[in-house]
Amino acid sequence: MLKMSSQIETIVNAYKTLSKIPNVAGGRLNNAANKITSVQSVRNIDKGKNSKYLYNYVLDDNLNVISRTDYGVDISNELLSAVSPKETFKAVIREEKDNKDTKKQYLEIWRLNAGLTNCIDLTALDIHGDVYADSEFGSLDWSQDESAVVYVAERKLKKSEPYIKRSKVEDASKSGGGDPAPKKGEEYVYKQDWGEQLVGKHLSVVVVCKIESEAFSVLEGLPESCCPGQVRFAPDGKSVVGVAWETEPRRLGLIFCTNRPSFIFDLTLDGQLTKLSAEGEAVRSPRLAPAGALAWLQRAAGGAHHACHALLVKRKGQTEVSPIIDIVQTEIATAQNKPFYGLYNQRLPKNCFTKDGSRIVFSTPSVCDVKTYTVDIESGKVAEISSPDSRQGSLSVLDVKNDVILASFSDMQTPAQLYVGKLPGAGKEGEIKWNVVSEAVKVPESLASSTIHYLSHKHENTDDAVKTFSSLYLAPQSPDKRPLLVWPHGGPHSGFVNAYSLEAALFNMLGFASLRVNYRGSTGHGDASVRCLLSNAGRIDVDDCFLALSEVLERNVDNVSLLGGSYGGFLVAHLAGRWPEMFRSAVMRNPLIDMATKGHYADNSDGCAVEAGFPFTEKGQPSEEELLTMRRCSPLVHVHKVKAPTAFMLGKGDKRVPHYQGLEMARRLKANGVQTRVYMYDDNHSLSSLPHEMDQLINSASWLLEHLP
Repeated sequence: MLKMSSQIETIVNAYKTLSKIPNVAGGRLNNAANKITSVQSVRNIDKGKNSKYLYNYVLDDNLNVISRTDYGVDISNELLSAVSPKETFKAVIREEKDNKDTKKQYLEIWRLNAGLTNCIDLTALDIHGDVYADSEFGSLDWSQDESAVVYVAERKLKKSEPYIKRSKVEDASKSGGGDPAPKKGEEYVYKQDWGEQLVGKHLSVVVVCKIESEAFSVLEGLPESCCPGQVRFAPDGKSVVGVAWETEPRRLGLIFCTNRPSFIFDLTLDGQLTKLSAEGEAVRSPRLAPAGALAWLQRAAGGAHHACHALLVKRKGQTEVSPIIDIVQTEIATAQNKPFYGLYNQRLPKNCFTKDGSRIVFSTPSVCDVKTYTVDIESGKVAEISSPDSRQGSLSVLDVKNDVILASFSDMQTPAQLYVGKLPGAGKEGEIKWNVVSEAVKVPESLASSTIHYLSHKHENTDDAVKTFSSLYLAPQSPDKRPLLVWPHGGPHSGFVNAYSLEAALFNMLGFASLRVNYRGSTGHGDASVRCLLSNAGRIDVDDCFLALSEVLERNVDNVSLLGGSYGGFLVAHLAGRWPEMFRSAVMRNPLIDMATKGHYADNSDGCAVEAGFPFTEKGQPSEEELLTMRRCSPLVHVHKVKAPTAFMLGKGDKRVPHYQGLEMARRLKANGVQTRVYMYDDNHSLSSLPHEMDQLINSASWLLEHLP
């Protein structure tokens, strides 16, 4: 393999090449479906962050592109934006720094062909804290009459001060008005937030702004113990619909966790609250049809952090809520008699209803792809929408307007491209004709010439209720044997799909074949497959990785190494300890090493108990049996057997798997004479800030290459 200096140079050049490839970050159709606005994101190494650009495309009557933006418009400082229903206005929440380098947030209103009409300093108003723009709470929506916008922000915190503080003498003639007096001795009261990637978000409020008068109101009516998010105006403009998450007895980490107790609400502008979903459920992504029907995703609260959802609907004027698609245990048949494994998407498209309101369009992971479907609201019949040229890969719907679908498509060799197509009538979804919108991005020849294999695996001699799982195998063309990366995903209830990934492309360019394992417990294979991991963590998932590796070893590979993050690191550590002679080296990003201790300090404490097979509770006496069970299914019990040189990529600010988990394993490996290196980043669980992503990927690749013969 490469010598050290030239090796680093090769890795750096490969990363720089791939970092210039843009990612489709969003897109919308105008009402007439003859114009597309696309948002693309690209890594900007010199700025140390991602830059976002807006592009416009004009279509003819046949949905062919007839003109496009010559250069993108930089919108990197836009947090949220929304076009009004009649497309008269565009609202933007923008974040900038003033001349004193202080962060400021603004609400801007732009009028079509007239420019900026309103610019309101939200920070100066001081009626709420920061606007939420994250994927869980964040939203910005217009009323149908285009007179108001609604969004979600941090509740204004009550001021506090020390018990003893010298204050200026107030004029006795002044009285009343202003903020209430600060509370003494409460500045250090602990305030829970929503954990990983939602640090600093404590209590949210719904805010409505009347545009003409620039009058703001913070809506009342929700219990103070609830945090609202994902809000939008009801069609009549007299109320807002959203999701409220319960905060008692305490907040558990929300991002990637669809199991948190919550309810769909309708809240009138004068504070009348109606709960629309049942108790004991976890809900998300409310969507309103033009005619007034309301649909949302729902599953039981608690249990696995992510699992199959049902799609529910409440029709206009009715109180009854009924399922359109129920929880799918294994599979059901689509209209084309293909298997459909259920809904695992985190959200529905913002506009997901067909023109007549009879069907909903959505995308969801399905085994090793993301597939797009329609469902008939009355019959519940699911139909698959074919991908461009019926290619294998991931098709994700971005917008639906006037029965025209805007979608992105990619695979592990092909960066995302925009496509547009007219949705055929019910029963003919597979006959859709896709037109390409954005130009294809050229990738390095080594990646373009690689091969992607969908692998299905089955345990023949087991009493387990679920015996099958899948994996993706990406291999560069080579007459010689290729080094192999065994790469289980994190989660554990997520999955790898055949979609473009800079990480996968980088290791491919460096000559590695990669085996990305969707072990039992992964999403996209039926709810029974998700839940079969509970009480079997550290057993069936590890067995799956080893079986997949054993079958791939029959291909043109050798020199096996390990790569995984979070729960993927949990599995990598297990594999390295149980089969110590098999692996050349390992890289772990924020790995879970010991469930027994992780559960005490992580933002998702419930996950460790649930995966080990126990109901989560913090009531009563701690259970020694549960602690022992969690320890015994953890890779910590095998660490003393590990021989593979191991590098750890850890985040100081990781709330999901605190960094001491990786440090404990690193210390034990070093004590046992195993070559070890630890990289520590001032970052969260994903290590996704650009400088840290770049450093950890380059050092990961260098470590793996360094330990090949």
